[in-house]
Amino acid sequence: MQITRSSIDTVEGPADWSTGDVYIDAVAAAPAPSRVSANLVHFMPGARTHWHRHPLGQTVFVTEGVGLCRRRGGPVEVIRPGDRVLFEADEEHWHGAAPNRLMVHVAINEGDDDHAVVHWLTPVTDEEYGAAPAVD
Repeated sequence: MQITRSSIDTVEGPADWSTGDVYIDAVAAAPAPSRVSANLVHFMPGARTHWHRHPLGQTVFVTEGVGLCRRRGGPVEVIRPGDRVLFEADEEHWHGAAPNRLMVHVAINEGDDDHAVVHWLTPVTDEEYGAAPAVD
């Protein structure tokens, strides 16, 4: 058993992969041979990731607020607490908060010596983000 005390600072999401205010807390980063990592990600209203893909896929589990997500070629979907979203391996997608609500999710990823955890692509345009359905 290993207990890691909460000593890692919250970090701000880098501007080269997100739009708006995004904050990240590390949850899990098990040593090899495990390939799993997890982060608690806080998106302030209107904040979102850039388009990106995960060679081994990604699962996000919404814990708070109201969010949006979209896979390339699909509609913008509204996500709420308790929703689990699986992005398939190499599926281009983005996720973030609704325009008027914050959103928090746990992002679960895999990576190893042969597979990067993520490949960042282009920013989500305001037009792409604005294609979301109305959020109550």
